[in-house]
Amino acid sequence: MNSVVRKADERGQADFGWLKSAHTFSFGRYFDQQHMGFGVLRVINEDRVAPGRGFDEHPHQNMELLSYVVKGALEHKDSMGKGSIIKSGDVQRMSAGTGVVHSEYNASGDEPVHFLQIWIEPEQRGIAPGYEQKHFSASSRRNQLRLLASRSGREGSVSLAQDVDIYASLLSEGERVGHDLGAGRSSWVQVVNGVVDVNDAALQAGDGLAIHSANEIKIVARDDSEFLLFDLVR
Repeated sequence: MNSVVRKADERGQADFGWLKSAHTFSFGRYFDQQHMGFGVLRVINEDRVAPGRGFDEHPHQNMELLSYVVKGALEHKDSMGKGSIIKSGDVQRMSAGTGVVHSEYNASGDEPVHFLQIWIEPEQRGIAPGYEQKHFSASSRRNQLRLLASRSGREGSVSLAQDVDIYASLLSEGERVGHDLGAGRSSWVQVVNGVVDVNDAALQAGDGLAIHSANEIKIVARDDSEFLLFDLVR
């Protein structure tokens, strides 16, 4: 089978009142042997955090951590001395490496924040911790694939310590984009908003699609849509 759909309502769910989270892969109290990750892509959590609430200080090691803010603003502080506000359209990359402690809070006292938390296993363990944050305007993602993250940091993307390219698109109804998948590569498509057809699969908000092999990925929007595309070494 060349592709497998991961439906939104099949994801693991966590509801702590202040936090509502949907886990595409096993995470925290949610464990599913059939969904432990996809290659080096280990976590995609869709988080919604109540105003003024958030994650207290907690440690990470040997993981590439990315936050993609869909709506609202997220306040970040860490043991590297970095502090920032991550807003809609921003991508934050934190390399945990030998160890980082950080906290994340909703920066607003009256509006929720909606973001995707992404974890990728690094090529090497024990690297020096690092931090990077960049903004990707809606116009740069409109009806095209905008590179957000890559191993080389090319095209203005944030850099990753892994052979992964991450793209984002805001695709208007009826528009289409395509992506060539190289030999030995696989892909994961995660829909954030809207409805899209990915090759022969119909996907809605929260759905994911694992593509194990394909010469080309063709994506058509049935409605105004937002999605991420991961191009990963197999």
